[in-house]
Amino acid sequence: MRFTTRLAIGAATLAVVAASAVGALGATASRDSKARRAHTAAGAQKLHFHLTPSSPQLAACMPHVHIDVDVKLTTNELGFDVFTIRGRHLPPNTAFTTFLIQQTAAPFGAAEYIGDFTSNKHGNAYNQFRLIVQEAFSSTLVNGQRVRVDLNRVGAWFADPKGDDFCLGANSPVTPFDGDNEAGVQAFNSANAQPLPAP
Repeated sequence: MRFTTRLAIGAATLAVVAASAVGALGATASRDSKARRAHTAAGAQKLHFHLTPSSPQLAACMPHVHIDVDVKLTTNELGFDVFTIRGRHLPPNTAFTTFLIQQTAAPFGAAEYIGDFTSNKHGNAYNQFRLIVQEAFSSTLVNGQRVRVDLNRVGAWFADPKGDDFCLGANSPVTPFDGDNEAGVQAFNSANAQPLPAP
């Protein structure tokens, strides 16, 4: 009886040890996989460019504005790219909507709403989006034929229709570039930068 009990306890102990070893191996493999992905992402191609005011009038109203965009191209490794936007000397406490667009000037063509950034009371802003940037495209049917349009430009709009009043006045245009279909004019775009690289 004692021998049988010892055997049962011994088997149970072995099972616990084996499970712990498998768990440790799984955790190590998971850590190794994350480390490999992080290493691959660290070596990813990086893009850097600036957004500039969309009109001479806006540029005169925001003479010191500086907006940096950094894109880490990691879709092949992680399933998304990392789009980081930083702004300085913006109008304070102002929200902006951000789009990948077909062309920087009106009528803009196809567009994809990717996120917002908002300045604080000092006029500084920061946000980071995870999305596909390099391979972003719009697809539709025209006369039964599939048409693909690459979205390799960036534009930012005043999220509130009144957001641009400090520069353009109370009767400035209302545009549809926000989730509620009401925004101000395009504030910034990437017209002075190279288009995002096509896939």
